[in-house]
Amino acid sequence: MTGTSSGRLVGLDVARCLALLGMVATHVLDERTAGGDLTTAQWLAGGRASALFAVLAGVSLALMTREPLRGRPLALRTAGIAARALIIGVLGLLLGGLDTGIAVILTYYAVLFVLGLPFTLLGVRALLPLTVAWVVLVPVVSHLVRPHLPERGFDSPTVEQLAEPGRLASELLLTGYYPVVPWLAYLLAGLVLGRLDLRDAPLLGGLALGGLSVAVLATQVSRTFADPAVAADSATGMYGVTPPDGDWSWLLLVAPHSATPFDLAQTIGSAVLVIALCLLAERLLPRPVTTVLAVLFGAGAATLTLYSLHVVMRTEAVWPPEEPSSYVLHVVVLLVIGAVLRLLGRRGPLEAVAGLPVRLARRSAREPQRSGTNR
Repeated sequence: MTGTSSGRLVGLDVARCLALLGMVATHVLDERTAGGDLTTAQWLAGGRASALFAVLAGVSLALMTREPLRGRPLALRTAGIAARALIIGVLGLLLGGLDTGIAVILTYYAVLFVLGLPFTLLGVRALLPLTVAWVVLVPVVSHLVRPHLPERGFDSPTVEQLAEPGRLASELLLTGYYPVVPWLAYLLAGLVLGRLDLRDAPLLGGLALGGLSVAVLATQVSRTFADPAVAADSATGMYGVTPPDGDWSWLLLVAPHSATPFDLAQTIGSAVLVIALCLLAERLLPRPVTTVLAVLFGAGAATLTLYSLHVVMRTEAVWPPEEPSSYVLHVVVLLVIGAVLRLLGRRGPLEAVAGLPVRLARRSAREPQRSGTNR
């Protein structure tokens, strides 16, 4: 792999950094201008940044499970990844209890990782059609099922919600801000990408063109058939899903956080475009430039730590003030910390903690199997 001596794909870190900064933008900046128009930041990052984050989760999962394993080593690796997800999920519940106004993604992200583990056993030939089918069919199933589920709340998942496991599971899987069942489409798309040769420049160029084509096609088809008034009202997002009592026409929307077939297709296409372009830039740029990019976008190697820091910074008790102008301060803090970690060759502290079960599982899997008796 290119880019740094540690073997990391710098292009993926750049894409993760862009996803992080995009999510921060949707949290901090205004959604509409004083005249009521959609702001550039919301148009660009709304729905797309978190989708990029989820697709990259699939890429990471694919890279973690690229080595074919069986038996005990496979069981240990699976347990290590599940334990990593548990740590991230608990962190998400703790951050969800802060008064930030942010729909914290981490608990959903953790469940997404766990439910995605069985799909890591599949190859690209199975994953690609499965991803397409998931995008088309699962939103339909969700539309049928959600009217019969408990009414959702609009708070992020918290530790207190563990007292109502049924309602919490309902929100995490189907009715919440980042509903895991339809969002598995993002993870599946990331698994497909992660199974490919991400150092092949012609392939990356084709992926970029394909991602752009899918995003544009989904948007244009939606605009042709969706109700223009409904589309305009939902341009800033649907809080995760379409209304549970809405008619079938809602599934034609391409609105952010609506989890419709067109929204999933458009955001997957956008994510593939960004990831492919970042990786392509890594391949085409001179190595010294790539090394500089690795430092400038070092935040992409510590997104768990820096996303959590951003959430804490959005509380009233922590600097900076909660106003749109603080976006620059958020960006500077996150980029500086990311650059320092990269220069020092250190993991983010939360990455180190969350990654411990996976590292222990790998170490255990490498230990020689001992026979039941000594001779």
